[in-house]
Amino acid sequence: MDELLVSSQHGVTTLTLNRPEKRNALSHSLLVEIDEALDRIASDEESRVVVLAANGPAFCAGHDLKEMTGRPEEEYRELFSTCSRVMQKLRSLPQPVIGRVHALATAAGCQLAAACDLVIAADEAWFATPGVKIGLFCSTPMVPLVRSVGPKVAMEMLLTGVPISARRAYEVGLVNRVAPTEELDAIIAEYCTAILASSPLTLAIGKQAFYEQLCLSESEAYGDATDIMVQNALKDDAQEGMTAFLEKRKPEWTGT
Repeated sequence: MDELLVSSQHGVTTLTLNRPEKRNALSHSLLVEIDEALDRIASDEESRVVVLAANGPAFCAGHDLKEMTGRPEEEYRELFSTCSRVMQKLRSLPQPVIGRVHALATAAGCQLAAACDLVIAADEAWFATPGVKIGLFCSTPMVPLVRSVGPKVAMEMLLTGVPISARRAYEVGLVNRVAPTEELDAIIAEYCTAILASSPLTLAIGKQAFYEQLCLSESEAYGDATDIMVQNALKDDAQEGMTAFLEKRKPEWTGT
């Protein structure tokens, strides 16, 4: 059975974790498949939005612990480096990424959700970074987590390992929407429709700028953002969008 299912329809590419019997644990082979799929998507002009979903009783239970005991240093480094590369590619991907979290997202699974641009979660979903309970602090999951929820909440999750509910995840900023499981796809479709209405070039410019400015001071961020706005305004799609607004018509994007 394929560990990762990839499907595309009407500009939306869906990546589905497909190790339900292992609660979609991130084996090294699954991480490699995700890594390669993201490379293909990045250069696919037909792919405008990415949805990250999962089959089975959990969204993702983190790393596959059966692969993580008694290993030499180079194997641990390869595993965690591959995982970190996947998480960073989700952020650097020109297309927006929506996480569809229908159930438990724990450790590297919580990291996977936090690395998405948007997260839609089911009522019964839970989020946790419980590595501390098995002697392995969730250091890499910490990276996107603290950039989503802030230091106090992140430390609470990291130090205690206690799961937080989807509702709590929404309150602290890890999740955008919470809904019954049967409504997840309809809500995600609404987001996709809104995203597909905009210029893919503009979205790619904006996504990159958003993450780059997070680590800058306010004055540095304004300096970079000003340069980006100037270059964005010169693009054909920006000129078309502004002209279409003034002419009260729908814009025709060219991606230039």
